[in-house]
Amino acid sequence: MLARIALALTLTLAAATGAAAQEPDLIFKKSTVWRALTPDDKLAVYGLDDPVVEGVACHYTTPERGGIAGTFGVAEEVSDISLACRQVGPVKFKQKFGQGDVVFSERRSLIFKKMQIVRGCDVKRNTLVYMVYSDRPIEGSPKNSTSTVPLMPWGTEVPPKCGEWLNG
Repeated sequence: MLARIALALTLTLAAATGAAAQEPDLIFKKSTVWRALTPDDKLAVYGLDDPVVEGVACHYTTPERGGIAGTFGVAEEVSDISLACRQVGPVKFKQKFGQGDVVFSERRSLIFKKMQIVRGCDVKRNTLVYMVYSDRPIEGSPKNSTSTVPLMPWGTEVPPKCGEWLNG
């Protein structure tokens, strides 16, 4: 039984770190709860570029717990995460992708909970759709946020059709 738990922990940590190929850029933090002797609870704003779609960037805001548990990285973070994605340059696809492919993932608790940003394509409207949510194996969280990026001309560049880059 102990060996199964150790294996599950190892696989979970490997999956959490493997999906996060890119580290997001910290933009800024704001304190939300003051704590006298330990770090405050904060809201942190991060930015990241879509690793498959050049010219698209996302920003997300996530709560970060302070206190003793937050200091040692063992606090379970809440699932209230907001998301905004925008076209920031000419769009170029680096490879084909599937509906719901993971753009970014990070763990939100010591073992089971993780936050994911996933991407899809609304073919009819030529729009990329991004969703952020947190999950855990037994009871997921319905809290989520969605952002869309209509693919528009950039200068003289004609935007690609996202549907042409979908797998399958």
